[in-house]
Amino acid sequence: MLDIREIRENPATFRDRLKARGGAHWTLIDEVLACDETRRRVETEKQSLQSERKQTSKQIGILKGKGEDTSAIEAQVRAINEKIAGLDAQADAASESQQELLMSIPNLPHPECPVGDDEASNPIVRVWNDKPDIAEPKDHLVLAEALGLISLEDGTRIAGSGFAVYRGKGARLERALIAFLLDLQSGANGYEEVNVPHVVKRECMEGTGQLPKFEDDMYGTDAGEDGRNQLFLAPTAEVPVTNLYRDMILSEDELPKKMCAYTPCFRREAGSAGRDNRGIIRMHQFDKVELVQIVHPDHGLRTLEELTGHAESALQKLGLHYRVIELCTGDLGFGSSKTYDIEVWAPGHGKYLEVSSCSWFADYQARRMKLRFKDAEGKNRVCHTLNGSGTALPRLYVALLEQCQQPDGSIRIPDALVPYFGFHEIR
Repeated sequence: MLDIREIRENPATFRDRLKARGGAHWTLIDEVLACDETRRRVETEKQSLQSERKQTSKQIGILKGKGEDTSAIEAQVRAINEKIAGLDAQADAASESQQELLMSIPNLPHPECPVGDDEASNPIVRVWNDKPDIAEPKDHLVLAEALGLISLEDGTRIAGSGFAVYRGKGARLERALIAFLLDLQSGANGYEEVNVPHVVKRECMEGTGQLPKFEDDMYGTDAGEDGRNQLFLAPTAEVPVTNLYRDMILSEDELPKKMCAYTPCFRREAGSAGRDNRGIIRMHQFDKVELVQIVHPDHGLRTLEELTGHAESALQKLGLHYRVIELCTGDLGFGSSKTYDIEVWAPGHGKYLEVSSCSWFADYQARRMKLRFKDAEGKNRVCHTLNGSGTALPRLYVALLEQCQQPDGSIRIPDALVPYFGFHEIR
């Protein structure tokens, strides 16, 4: 959430930077300021009436002490109370409207973000390793079905389309990848491993920015009297992990907080019609290892580079060809200020697949969650948050099958994964 004080001080900057995202969110700045002006004006009137009521009430005491009639003055106090009650209602309405508007405005793109309208303007930052030389690459679904690794038919029979069942060595490979990723991030890369609930409260979803914008993509339950869902299946471990410190004030020497977690993730993908849904590339339930950092505001940008490198290290150890792109202003996620996407090559599909989106949110999420730290001068300041997949499993699984396929249809297991999987190949 954006800071109303900063908007008030420099609204033109907010309008201009939101315009770079495209769309009409920049027009909401004037609406926010109008609500803010109403709220502040009403609060000033209320304070004036409270002062008047205080003085009038003193007169009642004095007059009663003299045995004089106070009915007229008491009527004045009642009238003031009614005015104050009316102003309270106006202030509450303005505050609620202002909060709703602020919750619906995306984060400002960082000034260093490349400017562009959509993904066509995303520059390639770096490329790692060469594309594997495979004469006639098969896609992961052909490979998985031939080897009995994945059954989409079983998943559909149990839960409907968009679900899969991993079987035999296919299930073992999924488990091996999860263990490998967790050990790498909690070991060499220094993250604290956490195991969190897979169900989260509405305020947690609001805190990390999934709500209110993306509610149609989420699996919600426990609707309240207002009809709004109060609990959600976690769409990503980002939500429960980042919210571990909501409503808290950390000490400066506690920063940074570095956490990683494995969770299944649940998304309706309500807006995904027409995208490439073949096989397990886009699922309603999928596994993911997530990286989260909570840092000092001065360290946000350098931490983004570090966190992206940690996500890349998994692909490097597996020997997979990938590239890193930076998202332009028009392609940034709702809450992000600056983002790198890591895309791994899938030769069977002839395209790159995103396996990690590493984002710096600046103070956007922390302000929503009231996540602060006390600096050396004793002042409470808002933390910065970052996260990135380390990595998402389905597309990593796809890339591993397709990049490591052999001419005879078997799959070579990367050396780094053999201790977890127990075999050098799948055939």
